[in-house]
Amino acid sequence: MSLWRPLRQKEKPQNETGEAKGLLSPLGSIGPTDQRLDNLAPLIAPGLVIEGKIEGTGHVRIAGRFKGKVSIKGDLTIEPGAHISGEVRAENVVLKGKVEGNIHATSRVQLLETGVLIGDLKASSLTVATGSSMRGKVEFGWGEPEAEKVQVSAGGGPAL
Repeated sequence: MSLWRPLRQKEKPQNETGEAKGLLSPLGSIGPTDQRLDNLAPLIAPGLVIEGKIEGTGHVRIAGRFKGKVSIKGDLTIEPGAHISGEVRAENVVLKGKVEGNIHATSRVQLLETGVLIGDLKASSLTVATGSSMRGKVEFGWGEPEAEKVQVSAGGGPAL
């Protein structure tokens, strides 16, 4: 016996207003605007120590210790008491724990009260709360860095 009924290819679930709903799962409907998605983000739990690489698309929360590179197309939340040793790349980063390494965010970094960063930070926007601490270089508020905009011509020099 199945907990949910599989959808046929042509069938699209709809709610009372005729809008498409999320897919059915054992947890109920999980649509793109469902508030429970943040709670379902993969979590490295407190007490866990993991070494390696995290990459892909999606949202990740870390509450334990991670050593390695994090590179995701999504949001990264580092919980209070969490510790990351390594480079971090994500769309948005919420730092409540500690990162020893550089952070590169395509959108926004929030350095909250309990957040500690030892490394450089590069983001489109930055929010810093009272009580947070950081040691490193910060670049924010710029689009593409000017050096990345320079194109090399066939002659080897910058194109004008």
